[in-house]
Amino acid sequence: MTLGNNQSSQTDPINNGSSTSFSSQLTAVAICRTPYKQKFGIPRQPGLVNAVGYIEFEPAFNNIDAVRGIEQYSHIWLLFCFHENLAQGWKTTVRPPRLGGNEKMGVFATRSTFRPNGIGQSVVKLHGVVQRKGKVCLMISGMDLLDGTPIVDIKPYIPFADAIVDAQGGIAQNAPILLPLTYTALATEQINHYRQQAQYHDLAELIEGVLSQDPRPAYKKAKDDPKLYQVALYDFDIFWQVTPQGIEVLELKPTTVEPFKDERYG
Repeated sequence: MTLGNNQSSQTDPINNGSSTSFSSQLTAVAICRTPYKQKFGIPRQPGLVNAVGYIEFEPAFNNIDAVRGIEQYSHIWLLFCFHENLAQGWKTTVRPPRLGGNEKMGVFATRSTFRPNGIGQSVVKLHGVVQRKGKVCLMISGMDLLDGTPIVDIKPYIPFADAIVDAQGGIAQNAPILLPLTYTALATEQINHYRQQAQYHDLAELIEGVLSQDPRPAYKKAKDDPKLYQVALYDFDIFWQVTPQGIEVLELKPTTVEPFKDERYG
């Protein structure tokens, strides 16, 4: 999978003001398979929800030697492409959700998904190397990626270099405040039924983790909001609403979201 070209020309102050030119074409090395079937509801940072997923390598990189030794690390960095946002371009300033969507900051001072090169970076927990349908895969958790996200590189997380204990997090110094969840009798019955199937064993924990962070737009949180919401997780549309007590999960239905189609292996 080729992700596109990027070309730039600018003045280089190091080389006496001469003009420099850079051109590059990125190729995805893998695809990330996750329970998140739509952008709405995906955690805004990695590690906030303990969702399980897989890194499936592209045919050209589907070789066990490419990941030899990776299991000695507990975590890895994923460099990926915000592939569904590329066509919308980018702006110099954005409105971070942490500021209620009312204040602007420079794009490079945020983790906005609308970026000049559309590149993202997340650290995830590595559970091991596995084989799935003849493909070399990495089993991971804690990712904040849409199902089908192209991965452009993978690197080990090195604690002594990557963990900066006294770092300042600016507007995002603290983790989000979680809301309590309640469930209707119907939702409870459905979740208990589906979680008996191996592929949905963590369905209850996934719903709790995603919805407790209140994925609504920031401007919706400052006023009464009677709207009925839907989040697509695995093969289900989860319907929920906000109440004075928190968030109430109403019911589950088969999802209407178009699934990611993997055509790489025929």
